[in-house]
Amino acid sequence: MNEPSNPEDRLLSVAEREMVAQTRPPGIAGRSKDELQALGKRLRQARNRARRIARQQSREISGKAQQPRGAIPARDNTGTEAKAQVLVDALQRVTLAMRKLTAPTQAELTRKAAERKRAAPTTQHPEPGRTAKQGMARKASSRPTVKTDPREIGRVSQAVKVAQRKRDR
Repeated sequence: MNEPSNPEDRLLSVAEREMVAQTRPPGIAGRSKDELQALGKRLRQARNRARRIARQQSREISGKAQQPRGAIPARDNTGTEAKAQVLVDALQRVTLAMRKLTAPTQAELTRKAAERKRAAPTTQHPEPGRTAKQGMARKASSRPTVKTDPREIGRVSQAVKVAQRKRDR
């Protein structure tokens, strides 16, 4: 049998290879939303399985697993991790295609903006501010509420004068 030309083909089973091939540009363009959702679901299941196997192999390699899954404990899991990465890449392509299908067109966005503009209130006059309403109302004072002690003012003024006199000598 011939060696596959694509290195990804060596990592994947036949069913997984078909799923990944459907996510490549010529095949993904003509898919409907339902087909993309089903493909994404199958890819997620395959990705989760590959990740689970890679984690188990990693535990076997480090000696933390209770017992090996197979007859011989795993010595390397780079192939399984690469398989999971190939499936992740394919899932990202499906997700991107789904976003493109569900994204609103520029015409829809323009139409929505025009509708919001028409629905906005048309008055451009500012609010009148504070008014009397039921007769005279007390206005809040603009002066500070805390009064400074006049002795403090004198003390600071005198300190400035003394400092200036020392500098002038």
